[in-house]
Amino acid sequence: MTEIIKHLSPNQGPRRDGLRPSLVVIHYTAMQSTADALERLCDPAAEVSAHYLISGQGDIIQMVEEDQRAWHAGQGEWAGQDDINSRSIGIELDNKGTHPFSEPQIRALECLLRGIMDRWGIPPEGIIGHSDMAPGRKSDPGRHFDWARLARQGLAERANASALTATPTEEAFKAQAKNAGFTADVPIATLLSATRLRFSPWLSGPLCAEDMCFPAPLLPNGNKSPPEASPDQNRLTPQGSRR
Repeated sequence: MTEIIKHLSPNQGPRRDGLRPSLVVIHYTAMQSTADALERLCDPAAEVSAHYLISGQGDIIQMVEEDQRAWHAGQGEWAGQDDINSRSIGIELDNKGTHPFSEPQIRALECLLRGIMDRWGIPPEGIIGHSDMAPGRKSDPGRHFDWARLARQGLAERANASALTATPTEEAFKAQAKNAGFTADVPIATLLSATRLRFSPWLSGPLCAEDMCFPAPLLPNGNKSPPEASPDQNRLTPQGSRR
């Protein structure tokens, strides 16, 4: 395990309603450097923070203890649940969103995720991007983030090629996206952009068969339904918006 550097942020508080982490939300910083991001994440006036920040060199900085509520997610929902800050651990990656993530950074992320998932019993479907729970409002970790690599290691949910539909309809797409956790009420174009960022960033144009490669449906608590279950931009934003 990479050594974790402690640099606590004042921007935190207790989790509400006795909630425990059941999600990990991955972000990019879209700032000039790790130092700039750290300064912002620890600035009381900014009212924004995260549990961890990972530099391009793979250094892991912890700013909030995992049992506390960091201010990273802001408005949004996942699998019908809101107050994502109380339900999640937030990880910021030092990246502008315009270039690939470095190998040392991704290795550090993988190591960190394994520990978090083990400590809190978070399954792969609980690892999401900021754009998953805030489609249209956020686009991180962006199209350069390698979700498939995480999925191959059991660190994220993988797309399901067997779910392909030859002639998908908007209604079927919205229904399957909702079952996969994308429950935010947004226009179809916004939803399509968000699901493509997660599962098929190479796609463009109108809705197509590849857009239906969703994982198994989630239960209301955000966990995957068991097999054979019966049918059911600018980052580090101004003050207050991510509490």
